[in-house]
Amino acid sequence: VIESACAQLVAWAEKPHTRDLVLAVNVSAKQFHDPDFVEQLIVVVERYGITPHLLKLELTESMLMDEALDTIRLLARLHDMGFSIAMDDFGTGYSSLSYLKRFPIDTLKIDRVFIRDIERSHDDAAIVSAIIGLAHSLRLDVVAEGVETEAQLNFLQQEGCDLLQGYYFSRPVAAAEFAELLKRGA
Repeated sequence: VIESACAQLVAWAEKPHTRDLVLAVNVSAKQFHDPDFVEQLIVVVERYGITPHLLKLELTESMLMDEALDTIRLLARLHDMGFSIAMDDFGTGYSSLSYLKRFPIDTLKIDRVFIRDIERSHDDAAIVSAIIGLAHSLRLDVVAEGVETEAQLNFLQQEGCDLLQGYYFSRPVAAAEFAELLKRGA
């Protein structure tokens, strides 16, 4: 997957409307805890000649909590090399806020389970607002996953959510179709 992502970034680099895009890749627990993961990642990135900041590594909250101290060291190494790190599915795991401030991450991704009912559930709306406020106070970007309605979009924009993803904007599409959507401004 990382190999394909790097190849896509090279293809996007050739076109003005896609050259600055960042591509996020989910990293599995098995992959992340492989002792050769960082070296393999470096080899692929160097082979394709891409800048590490264009590749965002997404790791789930629960995965980051496994062996947290070792994880912090590995994340710091990746971050120092220029990779952007996102904590995916935030709010669904068992993370400690004391660890959250120690993880060298750039982005919190709010899990769709909280987004789904923000129109009807005061509790979900309060949790989403709190996560956005917490992330911003830690100087992190916030992505809301699973945005499907205009009401969700409006709420999240009003709360200052940085980035939104979900079917409201588009179903998953192939890279070529995605680039064409961007070109048309859709």
